Amino acid sequence: MIPAEALADARLASATWSLLAEPGDETAGALRAVLGVTGALAWAVRALRTETLPASLLAELVPGAGRLDHATAERVRRGVDRWRRRADEADPRPLLDRLERLEGRLVHPGGPGWPTALDDLGAAAPACLWWRGAPGALGDRAVALVGSRAATPYGTHLAGELAVELAERGFTVVSGGAFGIDVAAHRGALAAGARTVVLLAGGVDRPYPASHARVFEQVRSSGGAVASEVPLGWAPMRNRFLLRNRIIAALAHGTVVVEAALRSGALSTARHAAALLRPVGAVPGPVTSMASAGCHALVRDGLATLVTSAAEVADLVGELGADGVQPPSSTSLVTDALDDVARRVLDAVPVRRGAPTGSVLRTAGVGEGEGVAALGLLELGGLVRRSGERWVRVAV
Repeated sequence: MIPAEALADARLASATWSLLAEPGDETAGALRAVLGVTGALAWAVRALRTETLPASLLAELVPGAGRLDHATAERVRRGVDRWRRRADEADPRPLLDRLERLEGRLVHPGGPGWPTALDDLGAAAPACLWWRGAPGALGDRAVALVGSRAATPYGTHLAGELAVELAERGFTVVSGGAFGIDVAAHRGALAAGARTVVLLAGGVDRPYPASHARVFEQVRSSGGAVASEVPLGWAPMRNRFLLRNRIIAALAHGTVVVEAALRSGALSTARHAAALLRPVGAVPGPVTSMASAGCHALVRDGLATLVTSAAEVADLVGELGADGVQPPSSTSLVTDALDDVARRVLDAVPVRRGAPTGSVLRTAGVGEGEGVAALGLLELGGLVRRSGERWVRVAV
């Protein structure tokens, strides 16, 4: 039964809602948005005590500014019938005690550690997260790396490499802990000695896949976290995987699909991110590989930007002016403009001890007139300098 103290305690009320409603229940979310988490639960308790919802109870939700419209109120009526089936087992206190024994905690809207980025989901935001790991594991910079479970060696290599380099740039890697791209991304972050966050589709007490239990333990011991919107003991059902993807998209500043086929669930994460106006990147693969067809479709449809390196990912999802791909230096621009003679002369100029003009031209195999002209051009470009009677190459 729903405990009476949950009607006045936001933490208990949030946990109770996660027992009553399925993930992504926007009807429950709309009710919480209008009445607050405890007020919504108090209203639901009154409604659950009746066999047929009285019109007077439903009318309480509609009048006045900020209330529900009539269509949403009607959905709430149908929602009560769904919640009724779970009301007898909606006491979260035993589960919260067990979570504490697992050194976990419940984070909820308005409470400490709540990722406010989830509020962007509106009525689809989770009532709470069941959390095992460091409270601040997400940090200030998070990027989601997702992709196919049936990943190729190309995809898993790139996922791990991107995760390592993004972790070195200060990003927290967020993913779903699944086979293929997900676990490669988590392992890459761990290899870099960085924190990473795993979002599960089932309870945080039942690692899925079970073969990744040791990876999840490393995630927690390395300052990261394993989290879920469903309570302890709940199974990772198929629909919960897809619904979990919206949380991954919301938690991160941007999402990168490393490798995905046309029917990959990772594409739903990308679409959630795009709907939230988060940047989306896609890593290209061979045009003959069906494992990358989903990435190519995202780019072709204008939902994603093509990215090929951690620097480009940081440019896409990082801070403006701090994480952008650096433009080529003026020196490199001069180098790009050199003709064949100038390049040969530049290669012939020593970096340390320097060499006289004749030695440089002889090594380069050029005539005096064209060689001296090339040295002048190189000096103007800051690529060489004269030191007495010798020419020295400038290190760049």
